[in-house]
Amino acid sequence: MNVSEALPIPNIPLPKHKRILIVGAGFAGLKIAQKLAHTDYQVVLMDKNNYHQFQPLLYQVATAALSPSAVSFPLRRIFHKIDNVIFRMAVVREIDKHNKIIHTNLGTIQYDILILSQGATTNYFGNQNIQKFCAPMKSTSEALYIRNKIISNYERAVNIADFEERKPIMNVVIVGGGATGVELAGSIAELRNKVLPKDYPQLSFQNMRVILIEASGSLLNGLLPKSREKALEYVRGLGVEVLLNTMVEDYDGFIVKLKGQESIKTLTLLWAAGIKANSLIGVEDDQKAPNGRLLVDEFNKLVREESIFVVGDQCVQRDAKYPNGHPQVAQVAIQQAANLSKNLKNELKQKPWQPFRYKDLGSMATIGKKMAVVDLPFVSFHGSFAWLVWLFVHLMAILGVKNKLMVFLTWSWKYLSFDPSLRLLIRPRYVKDFKRQWMLEEKDYED
Repeated sequence: MNVSEALPIPNIPLPKHKRILIVGAGFAGLKIAQKLAHTDYQVVLMDKNNYHQFQPLLYQVATAALSPSAVSFPLRRIFHKIDNVIFRMAVVREIDKHNKIIHTNLGTIQYDILILSQGATTNYFGNQNIQKFCAPMKSTSEALYIRNKIISNYERAVNIADFEERKPIMNVVIVGGGATGVELAGSIAELRNKVLPKDYPQLSFQNMRVILIEASGSLLNGLLPKSREKALEYVRGLGVEVLLNTMVEDYDGFIVKLKGQESIKTLTLLWAAGIKANSLIGVEDDQKAPNGRLLVDEFNKLVREESIFVVGDQCVQRDAKYPNGHPQVAQVAIQQAANLSKNLKNELKQKPWQPFRYKDLGSMATIGKKMAVVDLPFVSFHGSFAWLVWLFVHLMAILGVKNKLMVFLTWSWKYLSFDPSLRLLIRPRYVKDFKRQWMLEEKDYED
């Protein structure tokens, strides 16, 4: 451990009452910090980025439909006029539960109450080659990397005369039939069908394959069967090749090896096949579920702990209705954060705590223009109206009036012209390997 890590983080005053330390500024962590604003608690919010990223729309950054700034919001700006909330951009490395201390790359900080809301990261299921050569999409920088990769491939392909040599450069393979994979496949297919042929008239995009691979027997397994069937119809209608009941065995950066099927040549493998919970040094093995998620009680308190709580994708909370835990979706994180915030406020008023009960508000996914599926607790529908509902829900969920306006205007222009203007190839001149540069930049701050 560095000397700096053993010293307290400077410029954080002592709390007047209790200090609540929140690790992670995703949906859950940010909501808790906002709900505890102007209370007697001192709230210290930590994240490795200085912005909140709206993950449901990252695929639109990856496909040049939205700019990164449209789905990212500066965290410091949110708390401009809130004295009891302090933000620090830091990488949290270890918990000292006995002394109630967190070790970070900036130094140490003590807490009275610790809330872990670090979410989840990409799950490669132990395949090192896939992790090395594929492109995941769990952050704004990863989405921007995908955008750069796709555009650079076509800039390269247009200068290649040999038809067979161009094929793997133009092909795009997406692994994972959840909402991210389906929305990504639909968006890339629409680019291929309506936009890229205008940018690269010398290329034949009839030969560009967009392939969506799913290990199970259907897409969007969290939706009702009718909605799954409709989503499959929409995706195939856009010209996406859907391979169900198909396992990816390996990928070497050029060839995707499939179990029991013919391999696919591509330079672009986009991985949306699963997630795994983030964790920290200091959490015991018996406090984790077999899948790595942290075990919590009905109040989101980490088992065998009195002052550590876990919310969102990082935790597993079992009850009679959800014996395997709640789904790892944004609504669970938001509702758990709201309940925990209310309980922490009740603590100040010496009121009893209320256990968490998840209320399923429904699920939805968009495949393309005027194509979406929506399952609500009382009704299920698809088509143009579902697409409008999807647009409205996501627009309202974005932070900031400016960001809402930016996204609304971008979507309106895209609807009228279907010619997104963000197909810019932005990369460092001195580095040829984009993914290596991106990985270096991601780790730069941590090191």
